Amino acid sequence: MASLTFTFSSKLLLFMILCLSFNQFSFVAPAEFEVGGDHGWVVPKSKNDQLYNQWASENRFKVDDTVYFKYKKDSVLVVSEEEYEKCHSAHPLFFSNNGDSVFKLDRPGLFYFISGVSGHCERGQKMIIKVLETAHPPDQSANGNTTTDIPTQNNAAAAAAAALVFDQNMNPISSPIILPFIVSFFGLLFV
Repeated sequence: MASLTFTFSSKLLLFMILCLSFNQFSFVAPAEFEVGGDHGWVVPKSKNDQLYNQWASENRFKVDDTVYFKYKKDSVLVVSEEEYEKCHSAHPLFFSNNGDSVFKLDRPGLFYFISGVSGHCERGQKMIIKVLETAHPPDQSANGNTTTDIPTQNNAAAAAAAALVFDQNMNPISSPIILPFIVSFFGLLFV
């Protein structure tokens, strides 16, 4: 009986180590956000309305996410901060007026969006999106020494939780890299 427990524990430990080592290669797919939700890209009902900045503050944007603008008889421009404040741009960084515009957030930092239709920006049809910095592994120490925590039976549950991948709303998602190891785990149990 003790031999069976030891074999099971060893296989579980091996599986946890594999999951942790391959977790660094997993990824979360970029997300597409529909600007304004159900309202779309329209002039807010009241002047100086912060509808779009409020919407943007309720979302977490990452590099390579896209924002989708749905509108009629309007346009969307990406502009500098100064042009955003003035609600006018002679040379926008991005311009689209096709009613279904997609813009890729290709770097961390602030993006400034305004409507290109005269008077719409002044009435609140503008938005600032903050794109978060990408997570980087911690820098190596100056002497090159690093430590790695190896899961034991006492922290195997924590190791399993660390191997999960989450979406922007912290819902667990499957990863094409982790899934084969989960299947392999069940194979190890019955060998």
